[in-house]
Amino acid sequence: MYAPGVTVLVPLKPLAEAKSRLRGAADRHEDLVLELARATVSAALAADGVARVLVVTRDRRAAQALRACGAGVLPDQGLDLNDALRRAASAVEDDVLRRAASAVEDDVLRRAASAVEDDVLRRAMLPGRGGVARRHGGPGIATGPVAALPADLPAMRPEELSQALAAAGGRRAFVPDASGTGTVLLVASPGGPLDPRFGPDSAAAHENSGALRLTGDWPTLRRDVDTPADLALIRSWGLLRAT
Repeated sequence: MYAPGVTVLVPLKPLAEAKSRLRGAADRHEDLVLELARATVSAALAADGVARVLVVTRDRRAAQALRACGAGVLPDQGLDLNDALRRAASAVEDDVLRRAASAVEDDVLRRAASAVEDDVLRRAMLPGRGGVARRHGGPGIATGPVAALPADLPAMRPEELSQALAAAGGRRAFVPDASGTGTVLLVASPGGPLDPRFGPDSAAAHENSGALRLTGDWPTLRRDVDTPADLALIRSWGLLRAT
């Protein structure tokens, strides 16, 4: 496992605007885009090591549907895809710090209350009987890294995502798409910046920025759906036939 508690960010444009190259490939374009996202989110949630999936969107219908799958939602407030991901990753980091501070405060209060209880018991016991030994564990704080995953990986198997996260080994890393030019997964190092470079030739952009290229055998993770030909292939695998 790469690191427990990975937060996966899934950016999604408004359904009417997303996946423009697929327009005309289905009778109801928005339904198709939503089904791509739903399948992606469901698989990510089932992957070992993933603590939560947060969809970054301003589309109300998508937000409602993907919450029903178990995802959280962050508002898309970015100027573009990469800006939206940077803002979302920063929000996740702030949330982790808040949770950590709250957990530490709670632990301090528990220890103080326990110390008072121990003192009361010690005073109540007869001499020679000894005190009460207690062990205190530290607060359980999820501080896993952040990853970004596009919303068009409907064939993705959860185990392939888990394997890719493990292959990152604590480093900032990415998985190229089937063509080798795009990016289907970007992972930050724990505590490090995500620094997304999505867009044309994003694989080269991520590699040039210092991210490690991961080359595992993950055919379903690498198979994003950008064109009608991609969609036809996915449908030939028995997926998305109803859309």
